[in-house]
Amino acid sequence: MTQKHIATVNPLPSTLLHNSAEVRRQYTRAAAKQAVQFISRKVRIFNRKAADVAQDMPQMQGGH
Repeated sequence: MTQKHIATVNPLPSTLLHNSAEVRRQYTRAAAKQAVQFISRKVRIFNRKAADVAQDMPQMQGGH
């Protein structure tokens, strides 16, 4: 029984390592995708605000 147990436990570390690497790759891919979406959303909001400010500025300068 003990030898059988050792035999089944022996291959575990390599598969665990492989699985953790796979999981890490999937996690980083998902995290990167979320980060890109988050940044692009922030940039879009910033651009919208900047466009509003740019539209307001000529009117202010024209008033002067």
